[in-house]
Amino acid sequence: MATTTFSGPIKAGSIREGSSANVGFVHMAQTASWTQSTTAADTGITVPANSQITEVRIYITTACDAANISLGFSSSTTELFTGLAAGTAANVVKLGSAGTIADLDEWVDVGTSDVPIFIDFSAGTSGAGYVTVEYVQNINNA
Repeated sequence: MATTTFSGPIKAGSIREGSSANVGFVHMAQTASWTQSTTAADTGITVPANSQITEVRIYITTACDAANISLGFSSSTTELFTGLAAGTAANVVKLGSAGTIADLDEWVDVGTSDVPIFIDFSAGTSGAGYVTVEYVQNINNA
């Protein structure tokens, strides 16, 4: 199937103005694979400036041997969440919003620059899977 790329943000709805306006932003998502490592790794996902992150899904396809997962905008990986229990099972989905969120403002608006997404594990090297970052592009809630 072909894909179409827009520069965005994309809004949809049939009534643009007035008390019955129903136009809203389109929900976006990017997915990347990951392999567990003892250092933070750039996932290759970049969230556009002024976007609001609505959820992060961690798909664990090969069981992890780390206690916790962290996700952020840099190799320190603390901006979005820390302490998300990785567990020891394969074929599970973890929600980033269930981790320890230090600053909800980072979810509400990522800031004025595009941000890369880094993933980090508290230890170990055996897990693998995918990460999906869901967001509303350029909603600019700051």
